[in-house]
Amino acid sequence: MSTIDSANSSFQRALRFVNQTAQHIFLTGKAGTGKTTFLKYIRDNGFKKMAIVAPTGVAAINAGGVTMHSFFQLPFGPFIPTQQQQGWNQQSVATDQYGLLKNIRFNHAKRELLRELDLLVIDEVSMVRADMLDAVDIILRHFIKQPLLPFGGLQVLFIGDLFQLPPVVNRSEWEILREYYDSPFFFDAQVLKQSPPVYLELKKIYRQNDAHFINILNNIRNNQCTREDLEILHQHYHPEFQPSRAENYIMLTTHNNRADYINQQELDKLNEKLFSFDAVTTGDFDERAYPAEKQLNLKQGAQVMFIKNDKGEARRFFNGKIGIVARINAEEIFIRFPEEQSEILLEKETWKNIRYNFNREKGTVEEEPLGTFTQYPIRLAWAITIHKSQGLTFDKAIIDAGASFAPGQVYVALSRLTSMDGLVLYSRINPDAIQVDPRVLNFARSEMAEDQLQELFSQEQKIFIMRFIAQSFTWEKLVEVFVANEAEYDHRQIQDKALAYRWAQNMLKNIREQHEVSLKFGKQLEQLLQIAEEDKYVTLQKRIAAACDYFIQHLDQTLVSIQKHIDEMKIKLKSKKYVRELRELLAVVKRKKQQLQHVLGIVDGLMKGTDVDHLFQMTDEKTNEVEEGQSPITTTKKIETQKESKPKPQKGDSHKMTLELFRQNKSVAEIAALRGLTYGTVENHLITFIATGDVSVDEIVPVQKLEHIITKIRENGPSSLTAIKDKLGIDYSFGEIRAVFRHLERTENAGS
Repeated sequence: MSTIDSANSSFQRALRFVNQTAQHIFLTGKAGTGKTTFLKYIRDNGFKKMAIVAPTGVAAINAGGVTMHSFFQLPFGPFIPTQQQQGWNQQSVATDQYGLLKNIRFNHAKRELLRELDLLVIDEVSMVRADMLDAVDIILRHFIKQPLLPFGGLQVLFIGDLFQLPPVVNRSEWEILREYYDSPFFFDAQVLKQSPPVYLELKKIYRQNDAHFINILNNIRNNQCTREDLEILHQHYHPEFQPSRAENYIMLTTHNNRADYINQQELDKLNEKLFSFDAVTTGDFDERAYPAEKQLNLKQGAQVMFIKNDKGEARRFFNGKIGIVARINAEEIFIRFPEEQSEILLEKETWKNIRYNFNREKGTVEEEPLGTFTQYPIRLAWAITIHKSQGLTFDKAIIDAGASFAPGQVYVALSRLTSMDGLVLYSRINPDAIQVDPRVLNFARSEMAEDQLQELFSQEQKIFIMRFIAQSFTWEKLVEVFVANEAEYDHRQIQDKALAYRWAQNMLKNIREQHEVSLKFGKQLEQLLQIAEEDKYVTLQKRIAAACDYFIQHLDQTLVSIQKHIDEMKIKLKSKKYVRELRELLAVVKRKKQQLQHVLGIVDGLMKGTDVDHLFQMTDEKTNEVEEGQSPITTTKKIETQKESKPKPQKGDSHKMTLELFRQNKSVAEIAALRGLTYGTVENHLITFIATGDVSVDEIVPVQKLEHIITKIRENGPSSLTAIKDKLGIDYSFGEIRAVFRHLERTENAGS
């Protein structure tokens, strides 16, 4: 499945849960339902600042993320989810909470990254042990500084299929862990007892079309395999079967050495010249995470399998597609496919080992390449282990597992096939080998009915919006960055350092004053949010608009001061690093201002009864149009976004576009969101049309406010906007006052 299927309701529901709630999610699905496609889709198109982790190096590279152990500095032995106890053996192979945090060495950048994340994705979660998940929980609570919230308040998306490969835990480890856990599976982690994920299953199967085969696979998966099912499968039991080379069968076996032996044996049979292709690595790339062969040995006629999807539009191959080396030399490899006439010239692929960083200036989570691995994206494919076949699709396969089926292996092996027509069994399937762990079956029963899922989604969506509104008026992030900025002056070597330090002190003082006001407003806001629906968000919208007006004015003053300081410092010697840090400050303040403009649009839409989905869509559109900073609800994680160049509008065109939208009954907040402008800019556009008569003042200023503003203006004469605003109070905005000034000017000019 290379594109998103808009008709796939379970896929779309999962997207909405990820994008429009903060709910923890377990996304699962039978083999071939598109779990990998879902992960790649949110990675490439997601709107939240996210990081992807996986339990193994290969899984992490394939998912486009990093390993759990490297990202969180997890211990390799068991983790005990308790505080240090008296008499605890420090030499034990296990680690408790005290030892876990004591041994972690996160630098400032890593701590900031964790606090900035919106979403953590854990892929191949079926292989993650419960204790490791609890360790992740403890780490996030500690470093995000939210000790009472599961995962520190971070949303977690778990992706995997528990009916496939289970977590690995040896007997000695389980002897330690069994006192704390009902099972080693991730869902028995203590943190998930406190905050269980919603169980979402992708339903549509893309790999198989044979209803009979699908039914047998479902029965195996659900521990309901019948004697008739086994009899049908055993019709494909042919232990003496020897396929011809033209039939392109691949053998699935249980052990690496067996698969390697078969591949080498078949390669040796080819009476052709051997060519070797060495992978090229750069930087840091762990050998255990190599996604392809370090040395690829090939001959003409070798059967190979692609281990990556084609990036081109033609989609000539996919992960798991079998082909034959048609021609080969030291520089080129040509591959042909069964029943296809043309050949393709193979190109090398590059996989990246990455590290996540938070770019403060852009407000994005970026992927920094630490190393690369470049090799042809194929491997010899006469045989492969069942474990490595996970996620692949085959038309024809011989399953040679003997009596050594591990839990989940029967299902993994059989579900690789598109139909039973291409199935050959070298050994019979023992009924004992397809028993599913009853704890997994019990957890699977937590899936909700359709109406329950919809009700939960609606509830969590509202909670998410209310939380976004509340968080928009928190100033902790701003205080933190300005405190950090002030502290750096001890180490800075810049001209006029004393003057710059006094500037920084004043800036911090101003930000702290804004913080004090935000705390007071936050208490009011908490009460307003609880009763917001009672009057259809009217009171909330009124108070939010006034608060946004107040805070944006102060943020604008802050921005002017930072920009002025940048202009003063950038012409001085040895100021490059300092100016870059000042620009980061500027960007943080800009994002806070933009956040307030977004929240005003959201609340205005709620008051007008705008469909919640449309509110999110509007915010997404806004996000894609903004050059600096991202929407706090839906923040894209793109690192390099190529914006299409657009012709610069003629002077006056922008104002006319605003007026046209206004005449379509769009509010100021909605226009701002749709056009990617600030609330104040749209308001100023409309105010200019008061002078021409195209907009009436009472279209911008409510009638009950209009007379009061006029009275204050006439009482105080030609005072400044700020003086008039101080006398009118927080319920009146600067924009409303400017509109009335323009109205009075027009009236006086008309009279003269």
